[in-house]
Amino acid sequence: MTTTTQAEPVRAAAMTRGQLLVLLLLLASQFTLTVDFSILNVALPTVGDSLGFAEAHVQWIATAFALCAAGFTLLFGRIGDYVGRRRVFLIGMVALGAASLLGGVATSPEVLLTARVAQGLATAAVTPAALSLLTVSFPEGPLRQRALGLNSVVMSTGFTAGAVLGGVLTDLLSWRWAFLVNVPIALLVVAVAPFVLRDSADRERSRLDLPGAVLVTSGLLALVYGATRLGEAGIGDVIGLAAIGVAVVLLVAFWRAESTHPHPLVPLHILTRRTIGFGNIAGFATFAFESSLVFVLTMYLQHVLGLDALQTGLMLVAMGLGAIIGGSLAPRFIETFGVRTAVAGGLALQAVTTGVLVLVGPSVGWLWFVGLMNFVGAIGHVAAIVGFMVAATSGLPDHEQGLATGLAMMTQQVAIALGIPIMSTVATAAGGVASLGALHLAIAVNAVLVLLAAVLVAVGLPVRRSTLRNSPH
Repeated sequence: MTTTTQAEPVRAAAMTRGQLLVLLLLLASQFTLTVDFSILNVALPTVGDSLGFAEAHVQWIATAFALCAAGFTLLFGRIGDYVGRRRVFLIGMVALGAASLLGGVATSPEVLLTARVAQGLATAAVTPAALSLLTVSFPEGPLRQRALGLNSVVMSTGFTAGAVLGGVLTDLLSWRWAFLVNVPIALLVVAVAPFVLRDSADRERSRLDLPGAVLVTSGLLALVYGATRLGEAGIGDVIGLAAIGVAVVLLVAFWRAESTHPHPLVPLHILTRRTIGFGNIAGFATFAFESSLVFVLTMYLQHVLGLDALQTGLMLVAMGLGAIIGGSLAPRFIETFGVRTAVAGGLALQAVTTGVLVLVGPSVGWLWFVGLMNFVGAIGHVAAIVGFMVAATSGLPDHEQGLATGLAMMTQQVAIALGIPIMSTVATAAGGVASLGALHLAIAVNAVLVLLAAVLVAVGLPVRRSTLRNSPH
């Protein structure tokens, strides 16, 4: 029988030199990957004109990347459990550098889209491998929370920085540098990683569940493709609706297959853990609706207020500043109040600061208000991310960390890929992305959905403060 007493505050251990090097290396790779998600968004018209894309096909520059990044993340995360995360990480970084070089020298739409597919696959390999290498390098508790806090700052600021860099590089140099900037970073990471990263010897020894891998990957590809079609063509698009239907069938088949497979790709006992289930609900909500808010605000700033790509990117800097503050405060907040409070509170703050943006009008006098709400909302957004990562990767053995981080990163990638089409569909149905009223509706829907997720997390996510603070590791 165990007696619970009030524990004295635990002094966070300092990172060793080796842990610091691991953290810096993995953060550099994560920053590069998250920048790739958004760096071309503001430059799409310029890229399309330069390479001769048909207007209707320009969006595939972003969609090709999102499809592969979202669809293959879980599979590559699980492969890392079998063959080694460091190996998958290095192969992925080499592929990212090569794909970025190919994109930077592309002279035709076909070559550019090939590069974007390769970048998406590289992202799907590197992201879960990097996060699982990080989690096994830091024991559960304050050190891991600090590391995950910095990782969350990098993911959020990377997405924002991508929008800023896209505008700056396109206006001052060339859109090609949106690709080429990745090459030296990838080379540096690949050169240093073998001397810094150490893989866990605790690997999965069973045979990889190939039928499950095919079902979940094809299901996610169909889901992202269908949502993207609906975002572009409207809620009545037959192909988009059919793709969503196929996705549902494939994912249900995946669930049934996993329940009977002796060595499933995703053991169902992990999916039924409340920390995993509700943690990933929180992760999906904060990533999907913060990234889609960036899209909605970009439409507002450019179509309603008439700002150019560079000015729009600079307006999003406030999000990056808020993300830095949120990432530094979140680990301490988790230590004091627990994961559930941090995640639900972060989502609630994100919802409120999003909801009040329905007040914005058609004059540039509202810019200060948009910047302030972006700044405060990003603090809540990153607090929710840190709590999500802590909940989704805690209490698991090393040989399942690739699975847990693969699930978490799949949630992130799918959320970002789906968030923009969802909000685009809402705005398009209400009058178009150039209509202030339609954008107000999209913002309101965004806020309500985030608030709903906050309520679900507050009710369903278990309190894990003492477990995280006094980990057996």
